[in-house]
Amino acid sequence: MPTRLACVVFDADRPRLVADFWAELLGWSVTLECPDRVDVAACEADGPGLALTFLPALRAKIGKNRLHLDLATRSLDHQRTQVDRALALGARRVNIGQGAVPWTVLADPEGNEFCVLEPREEYVDTGAVAAIVVDTRDPARLAEFWSVATGWPFTHRGARLAGLRSPAGLGSWLEFVQTPDAGSGRTRLHLDLASFPADNQAAEVARLHAAGARTIDRAAPAPDRETDLVLADPEDNEFRLLRSARFWSNA
Repeated sequence: MPTRLACVVFDADRPRLVADFWAELLGWSVTLECPDRVDVAACEADGPGLALTFLPALRAKIGKNRLHLDLATRSLDHQRTQVDRALALGARRVNIGQGAVPWTVLADPEGNEFCVLEPREEYVDTGAVAAIVVDTRDPARLAEFWSVATGWPFTHRGARLAGLRSPAGLGSWLEFVQTPDAGSGRTRLHLDLASFPADNQAAEVARLHAAGARTIDRAAPAPDRETDLVLADPEDNEFRLLRSARFWSNA
């Protein structure tokens, strides 16, 4: 597996404030803080290597994010407790057209949508984050790309929903939900990949291109991001291929 899923990235106006919200809500810890980056990570028992990274936003949030987190709960009482906890920490209820559903849709202090799910058997062993969910026009096609990119095999695939999970069968799912108006380009949340230290980045880029990615030309990259290659998946969702030395030295 030449590349791995490194983190879910939040672009934030106030990275530390949003990081603190998610750390408190999930029961995770801030593991790194520097002027342009805050990392929040789970304890080892809560998933293999899942991390949230918070970076300064380069643009305002416009519309609904195409990526969001689904949070797991153990019981209906636990679901209510988590919703109340999120609201007390600064979340708010939002209506994105979900109608009458058993889960609760909220937004964090900067408007990033997430769901607190009712108890579901498939998520009993995921830890706090049940799934990383991506809106897509073609779930099977986009999941195929991310399966190649992450090395995660399919757990299910269909016309409206496709899912991947770590080969170890641990941690959060990566799910793709058919959404006709999914849009394209970069929103406030995205995925980042990291290559293993011994791998050749040029070879990894060629492999990702063959799977359907394209490189995005950035004439003036942000400070300290110039060596992290920016790409887009087959539906133009941006992601970065992190420099392995930088990622592993901060992991």
